[in-house]
Amino acid sequence: MPLTVIATLRAKQGLEQALFDALKALLAPTRAEAGCVIYDMHRSTEEPGTFKFFEIWESRPHWEAHMQTPHLTAFAARQAELAESWELFVGEKVEAP
Repeated sequence: MPLTVIATLRAKQGLEQALFDALKALLAPTRAEAGCVIYDMHRSTEEPGTFKFFEIWESRPHWEAHMQTPHLTAFAARQAELAESWELFVGEKVEAP
């Protein structure tokens, strides 16, 4: 079942470029090989210092495995240092019977 991932990260004051650079490292080409079908990351025009992600994965196990890769675990270790706040939504689309 496809999995939708939506994330919003807001940089700590003065760390917008550092957060952006760290997020760019997550744009590894291995994402598609890992099962990511659609991927979009952009800076919010309404909220300065905020970055938004939208992804669709082939399945939750594909996404969970990708979250354990070295570049993502390295980012997770620095996330609190760089981001003032973050929100994450992860969910499968359930078809009506």
